[in-house]
Amino acid sequence: MTEILHSKIYGEEKGGIPLLVFHGLFGMLDNWGTFGKEASDFFPVHLIDLRNHGKSFRANEMDYLSMANDIAKYMESHHIEKANILGHSLGGKAGIQFSLNFGKKVNKLIVVDIAPKGYPPHHQEVFYALDKVDPSKAKSRKEIKEKLSLYISDKGTVQFLSKNLYRNEDQILHWRFNLDILRERYNDFISKGIYEGIYEGSTLFLKGERSHYILPEDFPEIKKRFPKAEIVSVKNSGHWVQVDNYIDFKTAVFSFLLA
Repeated sequence: MTEILHSKIYGEEKGGIPLLVFHGLFGMLDNWGTFGKEASDFFPVHLIDLRNHGKSFRANEMDYLSMANDIAKYMESHHIEKANILGHSLGGKAGIQFSLNFGKKVNKLIVVDIAPKGYPPHHQEVFYALDKVDPSKAKSRKEIKEKLSLYISDKGTVQFLSKNLYRNEDQILHWRFNLDILRERYNDFISKGIYEGIYEGSTLFLKGERSHYILPEDFPEIKKRFPKAEIVSVKNSGHWVQVDNYIDFKTAVFSFLLA
């Protein structure tokens, strides 16, 4: 049986080309709820959990080819011939790989603060903190957040991670993401770049003004792989562009998609 990514759909009755939205590492579709509801005023919006995240299936593989195939299977399952793709960070690289492999299925591509390259490992602090915290032994979310704060100085990261907590049928707390696989396969999706290919369609790269994920030296490779790419810096934002400056982020996305 083929595993299909879990999603939440807004505005399905609208018709037209849908927008598929993919979150970043340790994220889930609920992070995009406000945006999804607002965007559904214009077109159908599918907020989607990547494999090993949220309520989507667990799998041993965690590489971009597998994630691109997941998107293709999702579209087939939902009878979507062509879609607009928006992805942040890890979700952005999944969207990049999908557009290179299945370009005819993509109408427009939006990549949020990530380049089609490999990155040095840089989530050691988060993995260390998560390894130090066992949710199943905690009595409350507050207790887990306090423990995470002992190892992670950024309050925003602690809040972001804690949104993944849920209680199972026995009311025991667990993480939504598959921590073991994300740790084990980390180099497969962080340190490795995107496989070769060119996407000729309309593409928007949104970079955080204060972020170092997309650098000027990345522009030539982006333009080579995405000849129609527009690279826009969003003011007053870091890596979480859509959180730090939601208004400008939303304006840029809607202007691009509705043009």
